[in-house]
Amino acid sequence: MKILVVGGGGREHAICWRVRADRPDADLWCAPGNTGIASIAAAVPLAADDVRGLTAWAADNRPDLVIVGPEDPSAQGLVDRLAELGVRAFGPSAAAARLEASKAWATELLDRAGVPIPDSAVFEAARDAHAYVDDCGGPLVVKADGLALGKGVLVCSTPAEAHAAVDAVMVERRFGGAGASAVIQERCYGPELSVFALCAGASFKIIGAARDYKRAHDGDRGPNTGGVGAYTPVADAGGGLLREAASRIIGPTLAAAADAGAPFTGVLYAGLMLTADGPVVIEFNVRFGDPEAQVLLPTMRGDLVSALEAALDGNVDTVTLEPDGRAGVCVVLASGGYPGAYTTGRAIQGLDALPPDALAFHAGTERRGQDLVTAGGRVLGIVGRGADVPAARAAAYQAVHAVSFQGAQWRRDIAKLERAAVTPAAANQPCNEVSP
Repeated sequence: MKILVVGGGGREHAICWRVRADRPDADLWCAPGNTGIASIAAAVPLAADDVRGLTAWAADNRPDLVIVGPEDPSAQGLVDRLAELGVRAFGPSAAAARLEASKAWATELLDRAGVPIPDSAVFEAARDAHAYVDDCGGPLVVKADGLALGKGVLVCSTPAEAHAAVDAVMVERRFGGAGASAVIQERCYGPELSVFALCAGASFKIIGAARDYKRAHDGDRGPNTGGVGAYTPVADAGGGLLREAASRIIGPTLAAAADAGAPFTGVLYAGLMLTADGPVVIEFNVRFGDPEAQVLLPTMRGDLVSALEAALDGNVDTVTLEPDGRAGVCVVLASGGYPGAYTTGRAIQGLDALPPDALAFHAGTERRGQDLVTAGGRVLGIVGRGADVPAARAAAYQAVHAVSFQGAQWRRDIAKLERAAVTPAAANQPCNEVSP
C-alpha cells in the first residue's frame, strides 16, 4: 500500500509511527516530514500547505491513501483537489474545515444548532468589539477568527485585558489575517477535555479522549502555546460523559455542518470545558490534536489505516480503533522562551538513552552534520506509557531527564493531579455508540 502523510510536526511523526507499526510493508512517504520521521518514511520535499505541489505529486505517484495531519492544507482545499484526481484523502473538505479555520462561522453554526457554547458574539470591527467589552464587564475570552497556530486565543480576567486583546487581534494584527474578525466569549471555568471522533458525514465513533496543556508554564500560567503536554486516559472522561458529548455536541455539530453544505469526514476534535452546568465547546479542531495524538495513537488497539479507510467509505460502524487499556503521558521539550522568541541550533543529547517504555516524537529538530539540533519552538514530545497515569507520568519524566539541550524548558506538572486509583479501563471506556 502507498501512503502519504502530510505534515512535519510531532503529530505527523506519531501518525507515521503508528502507520509503520500497523503496516510494516507499506510504502510510506511524508511531506515534508522531519528528522524523526525520516527513519520510518521517505521525505517528500514539499511544504504541508503547498496544495499545488502536493496535488501534482499525487497525480504522478498515485498514493492509495493520503492522511492530512495539520489544519492548513485542509482549509486550503487539499482534500478537494485530491478528490478531483480520484485520490483518497483522509481529512475534511475546505468547507468542512471551517469548523476550525473560522471561529466566527463555527460559533454561528453551533449557536443555530443548539450546541452548548459560552455566550458569544462575532465582530468585524474593533470599535464594536470594544463596545461589547464595555457592556459585558466580566471575564472574557477574545479569539482571532482564523488559524493562528493555537495561539490566537487570549484569556482575559478584566475589561482592560479584554480591550488590550481586541487591539492585539484586530488592530495590531498580531495574528495576521486571522484577526480580520474576532469572536468574544464569556469566560467559563472547569477542567478541559479533548474528545476525538472518527467521522463520516453525520455518522461518527468516539475513539478516545485526552487532556492537553496549552499554557507555557506550571500551574497553567504564561501565554497560550500550541500545546506543551497531554495525557490519557482522563478520570472525568468516563462513558457517561462521552455519551453526553456524542448526543449533545458531536452529533448535532455534524448534522448542522451537513445541513450547511459542509459534510465532515475526518477526525473531529472537540475541545470541551467541563463546567458546573455540563460540557461546553470552547473550540473544534479538524484533525488529531498535537500533542494529544502523541498519547492517543501509542495507546490504541486496532489498525489505524483500516479505520481511516472505513471512514472514507462511510462505514464508521465497522471501526474497532479504541483505547488499549494503557495510559500515556506526553511532556513537550521546548526551546527556552517559547512561544515567544527563542534560539535554535542547540545540540540535543540523550535520545539514545530513553527507557524502553518511552517514545520521542520529533517536532522541531534537524541534522547539522552528525549533530541533531533544535530547529523550532516545540522540539520533542517525550511520551511515557504505563499501566496507569502515574506510571506513564513517571516513565515520561524519566525520559525527559535523559534528554538535554541548552535552554530546554518543559512543564513539570503534566498529569500531576490525575488520581492514581482510576485505571485506564475505568476512566477511558470507549463510547461504542455510532451516531447516525
